[in-house]
Amino acid sequence: ANRVITVGDPQRARIMAQQLDEILFEHSSHRGFLTITGLYRGLPLSIVAIGMGLSMMDFFVRETRMVVQGPLTIVRFGSCGSICDAKTGDVIIADSAFGINRNYDYFDTHTGAPYRLSSLEASDKELADHLVQQIQGHKVGRDIVRGAVGNADSFYGSQGRTGDDFYDDNDTLIQMIHEQVPSAVALEMESHMLFHLARMSTGRLNDRPPSIRAACALLVFADRSGNAFISPEMSTQMVIAATKAVFDALVNDSPTQDNLHPSIGSVWESKI
Repeated sequence: ANRVITVGDPQRARIMAQQLDEILFEHSSHRGFLTITGLYRGLPLSIVAIGMGLSMMDFFVRETRMVVQGPLTIVRFGSCGSICDAKTGDVIIADSAFGINRNYDYFDTHTGAPYRLSSLEASDKELADHLVQQIQGHKVGRDIVRGAVGNADSFYGSQGRTGDDFYDDNDTLIQMIHEQVPSAVALEMESHMLFHLARMSTGRLNDRPPSIRAACALLVFADRSGNAFISPEMSTQMVIAATKAVFDALVNDSPTQDNLHPSIGSVWESKI
């Protein structure tokens, strides 16, 4: 559908799908993606579980764009590690995102920095505002924090996780992030690619307005500053509580099917 929620965990997608008014389609692909499409408040909505990392987000955005006609509205709904005052059980809305990339040459030459940060990619402000309004209205989490979200190219080294088995030279990475990006609030792995591709959805010749708008809501599952982690029970409760908030944000942002993917030949053809 033109309204899409992307998550990492297939189990999270199934939990969310239970709150659709009707499930019309479910498919697990050879890429490991799980797609569930149904109706919510009478309108088509898809939930797609894609796994982790920027390459999976790249697959998802580009291939969704190939098969869906009309403008796309995509919300990433996931989890993150807080590097600010946000605690486990809070919600972070990404006003922007930036990449954190390992500088492979550094580990041979020891010149430059071991990690590089990209410039900020903005989310769609109107869609992000809808998320805030609905999360507040549905009373999800303890607090809402907005800011820039760092997106690492790996789970361990590029997120400042340290250990004794590998030479990562990342002891001061989070400090560097705060110095270079004062608005940084959390770390994860997907929203920067989503926001970048949304901005680049302007055609091969860059001669059209963007056809994708994107935003991101993240549940704080880890407090990297205080080394605290959410319980499995609380994480499931938060996903259930947040689901309709995310659904409502998408539907309120795009309340009709005008100029969207045609019903003829779709899984919702006889339903709306």
